[in-house]
Amino acid sequence: MDSNKDEKLVFNQPKELEERRKMVQVLVDRLKYRLPVAIDGMENPADKAYSAWPERIYLVGAGGRVLYAGEVGPFGFHTEEAEKALAALPAPSAPAAPAASGG
Repeated sequence: MDSNKDEKLVFNQPKELEERRKMVQVLVDRLKYRLPVAIDGMENPADKAYSAWPERIYLVGAGGRVLYAGEVGPFGFHTEEAEKALAALPAPSAPAAPAASGG
């Protein structure tokens, strides 16, 4: 896309993890992306584990458990379904307070 070229948002395929980190930094800093971001390793273990090609929307919980797996995108994206699945998750529990010592 010409607009991506104009905005310097076209990148070569990264060959090292540090290149991936720099690309993510552009996402966070310049594009103001505010959701947590995970960077797949250079062997692409997340891509292989979650079959993220073609594009899909996934919600992945603690321990790598898939909480929501969307349909093949981009035309199968149903963000409202992902939002409902996210809203249905229990609120995170507060960390337990340290036990008082009886000194």
